[in-house]
Amino acid sequence: MARKDKHVSETPATAWLRQHGVAFTEHPYDYVEHGGTAESARQLGVDEHAVVKTLVMQNERGEPLVVLMHGDRQVSTKSLARAIGAKSVEPCKPEAAQRASGYLVGGTSPFGLRKAMPVFVEASVLTLPRILINGGRRGYLVGIAPAALCDALGAKPVSCAL
Repeated sequence: MARKDKHVSETPATAWLRQHGVAFTEHPYDYVEHGGTAESARQLGVDEHAVVKTLVMQNERGEPLVVLMHGDRQVSTKSLARAIGAKSVEPCKPEAAQRASGYLVGGTSPFGLRKAMPVFVEASVLTLPRILINGGRRGYLVGIAPAALCDALGAKPVSCAL
């Protein structure tokens, strides 16, 4: 059961959102190892399609990039590579993702990243009225308007969902 009364201290992600004037709501839940978006959606009583996961991947040169995808969909690395002009794209190892993002795997947010990386968002995410996305720690999502991903974050829309 989600704890509605739990106050979550500021994270680099929430500091970034405030600094960029992005309105957000806080949605803490009880983190479950390997529970993913299915678990957070279940606890918060929302459609998993509107819970957006933040994935750190890398191109063939080992350069990290961020992909934002519906919780209930997978990334077609072939489609993504084609869309961004890379030869190939693959998920980063957890240690590399943590080093580049500054966040623990399971708590990665596209906001307030340690290292500047290109951010790509599945285009259909932008058609949703509101999304929940990681707020910078495990067990903590923030609700935002999807337009903020492009407007404030500079995410580039791509079609790469499976």
